[in-house]
Amino acid sequence: MRAVVFDTLGGPEVLAVREVPEPPPPGPGEVSVAVRAAGLNFADTMFVRGRNFTRPKLPDVPGMEVAGDVVAVGAGVTT
Repeated sequence: MRAVVFDTLGGPEVLAVREVPEPPPPGPGEVSVAVRAAGLNFADTMFVRGRNFTRPKLPDVPGMEVAGDVVAVGAGVTT
């Protein structure tokens, strides 16, 4: 699958679109989404710079906004 990835902290210049492995099946309370559209918002730009409340574990994939279809659900997911 394709994803926007970054290997170092910085601005937009550190972002690259690359092929990455498919994620594992969803665990309890999780869902898998086939993403049709994604966006990078202000919090993502701070994350890529290392200035958000969560520090990235490099390499990492930013993206807190997605739209798509739920394709798998983990145990305990009811809605």
